[in-house]
Amino acid sequence: MAHVVVIGGDAAGMSAAAALRRRLPDAYEVVVLERGEWTSYSACGIPYWVAGDVESADDLVARSPEEHRANGIDLRTGTEAVAIDLEAREVETEHGDRIAFEVLVVATGAEPVRPDLPGIDGQGILGVQNLGDGQAVLDALETDPQHVVVVGSGYVGLEMAEAFVARGIRTTVVEKAPVPLSIIEPSLGEIVADAMRGRGIELRTGAAVEGFELDDDGHVTGVTVDGEVLPADLVVLGLGVTARSALAAEAGLPTGVKGGIVTDARQRVAGADRVWAAGDCVETRDRTTDLPLHLPLGTHANKQGMVVADDVASTLLGEPNRLTFPGVVQTAITKFCALEISRTGLGEQQAKDAGLDPVVVSIETSDRAGYMPEAGSMTVLLVADRGSRRLLGLQVVGTENAGLRVDAAATALTAGMTVDDVVMLDLAYAPPFASVWSPIQVAARAAVKALGA
Repeated sequence: MAHVVVIGGDAAGMSAAAALRRRLPDAYEVVVLERGEWTSYSACGIPYWVAGDVESADDLVARSPEEHRANGIDLRTGTEAVAIDLEAREVETEHGDRIAFEVLVVATGAEPVRPDLPGIDGQGILGVQNLGDGQAVLDALETDPQHVVVVGSGYVGLEMAEAFVARGIRTTVVEKAPVPLSIIEPSLGEIVADAMRGRGIELRTGAAVEGFELDDDGHVTGVTVDGEVLPADLVVLGLGVTARSALAAEAGLPTGVKGGIVTDARQRVAGADRVWAAGDCVETRDRTTDLPLHLPLGTHANKQGMVVADDVASTLLGEPNRLTFPGVVQTAITKFCALEISRTGLGEQQAKDAGLDPVVVSIETSDRAGYMPEAGSMTVLLVADRGSRRLLGLQVVGTENAGLRVDAAATALTAGMTVDDVVMLDLAYAPPFASVWSPIQVAARAAVKALGA
């Protein structure tokens, strides 16, 4: 029996495995090796589980191991792959087993950045990447911590800080950049900073963590920041992730940005025979600049898993290939309490780094007709290319219903539209939902003026 072996049982791995099991004849066995005990779960939902908005870990699981097995997948949880032998075409597990493969899919995900600082391995210093990590945070909260320090203010850091605030815990956020959420422009980051402080968070920006103080039992008691020790009974690291690609690299597979495995548009690994990779462990392509980047998100992982399944099945069955993964425009959304934050495309510095000549405009507008009750406000920042007038990026910070406005801009970016095109888009209007000019069109009109109509 020919084996398709998938390493990793979350979004990319299980979407590939499930689609392959449906499409391939029984002569092909689909084996999945998963180091943990959960499959097909939403890591993005962990902060909301910690906050109490989600009742249990089970609510974050889209499909359990038992359900996958019932569908005919040989899913082996608690089984970590420790080596890939491309010449022998075998995967070795931690238990010493060697599993032969005709096709290999690497979907090992990402791992949290954990800096090499004094005391970093102390008890009570936690990352948040999988459901086990989420349970560890909840277990720590059972000890009634009085001071929580969140290191980093990216998406995870921001969302975890909100979770602790919701629980009434004194929370400090330490960020080395001048403003939180550095993936958005500094002017918008200041709005986020004001919202955080308004909720009682002690925000330390432009601050470097130098180490962690531990008691005699090895439990964290403080975080050293620029020579000052901040009290901490619990520390959560929100410093981002890198590709979990060491297994692939040790096997000789090529890696690129942040260790992401290099693949083509069909998710085939460069220079490797019948080896595919997908999800947070791979490098992808920015559609605006055509440059490689590492962007770990479940949305992309699921799509890449679909592409892998299509290409593997096409290869094995001799059928035409239908799908490719075209890259990303870096769309993302989050919130802090009532403040919604979203972005797509390039920021000003990203555009400059790509050799473009950006024009940046920022406008204040409402989320519906201003005369409607409970009309909210938002700030929209737009980046355009001076020479081509092409839309390069858009960012939104505002009240309820502001964040998803970014999706129209993401579509415009994908289509390569100019700001003039965006002004003329036929977008929905009625007073309860929008002003006559959509917020992204208000920003596009400002860009047209800045560029010279």
